[in-house]
Formats: sequence, C-alpha cells, structure tokens
Amino acid sequence: MGRWTQYDEDSYRLPEGMERIGYDSDSGRYIFRERNGSTWQSEPGTEFGPMTRLSQGPSSNAHTEDDDDGDVEAHPLSGARSDGYQRLPMDSNPIARRQTVNTAAFRQLFPFFLIIAVVILLVFRFIVYPNLGSSGSQDPCPNPNTLSHIVEPGESCWVISQANGCSLEELEEMNGKVDCEKLMPGQVLCLPLQVNGLEGGQ
Repeated sequence: MGRWTQYDEDSYRLPEGMERIGYDSDSGRYIFRERNGSTWQSEPGTEFGPMTRLSQGPSSNAHTEDDDDGDVEAHPLSGARSDGYQRLPMDSNPIARRQTVNTAAFRQLFPFFLIIAVVILLVFRFIVYPNLGSSGSQDPCPNPNTLSHIVEPGESCWVISQANGCSLEELEEMNGKVDCEKLMPGQVLCLPLQVNGLEGGQ
C-alpha cells in the first residue's frame, strides 16, 4: 500500500468550502456540502469528479459553522413529524419503498435445483424402491408346477435350493434371469412345487 500524502485529503481534492458529509452505499455516491449549505452528490462509483446538486442552501443563513452541523435534536425543524422523523436533504426517495424481487438470481439457481431433484428421484427409484418398475399383478412364476419364494436377508441360491430339496442347477434353470451372485432380499425365485410338497410330507 502506498504512503499517505497531502494529496489524499479532501481539502486538497475538493473545491474551496466543500466538504464530504456522507456516502450512500446503495447507489455508490458520495455526498458533499458546500459552505452556503447546499448539498451535492458525486457520480456513482467515483469519489471525485462531476457532481450534481441535491438541494439548495437555506435562504437565510441562520446557522454558522460553529453551530452543530446537522444536529436535529439541537435544532429541531418545523417540518419534522411528531415521531421525530425528518427527511434528510439528500433523501429524495419516499419513506417506504417497495422492494423488487431479483428474478435473475432464481434463474441462475434453477439448474442447480433441477439437478438436486433428479438425483433425489434416482435415489428413490434405484435404492429406496428398486422394484417400482415391476407390476404387482403379474405372476413371477407362471408355471403351475412352480411355487414363488421371496428371498430373505442372508439367503443365497444354494441355501434356498437345499432348504427346498432341489439342486442348484434346477434352481438356476427355472430362474434364468436371476444372477445368484447378485441375489438381493425381496427378489422372487421360482421353486419346483412337487419337491416342495414332498419335503412338506416327510
């Protein structure tokens, strides 16, 4: 950062009798007051340069520079309201201003929200409800000589075939689309009905 010099002071850069009294962060303008009491504002974003007049100074110069500058409590004006509010000379806007919604910000965030919604739907489709695509009315085992079996947690094709009295090859042959290495709880397997009946009768 450079060293401070006398050229950085307002007294050097501003015209004679002009002083800076404020800054409006909403518009990015600096507010200045002249010796006669009139107020000026700079262009947006510039500290020094062309200025536009905001208000004319008072016609009767009752206050001197020794008085309290801008002290409303010390010098209440006749135009003040009963609650003490008094508009500043540079306040050209009404007291309450309707705030507008910035729709451009929502337009920029819309793709992000859309991606989140798609990810949530995919999580529900493939993890929470993996069998949503299969219709419940369709019989998984259309052959009348077969019996359907719902896979329980911890079961494998070999355990199911041994528990129902059939070989692993027969089980894989009856369930051609089922991959025994990727068997998941809730899947439906078809088992031979005759073997199941013999097991139940013994």
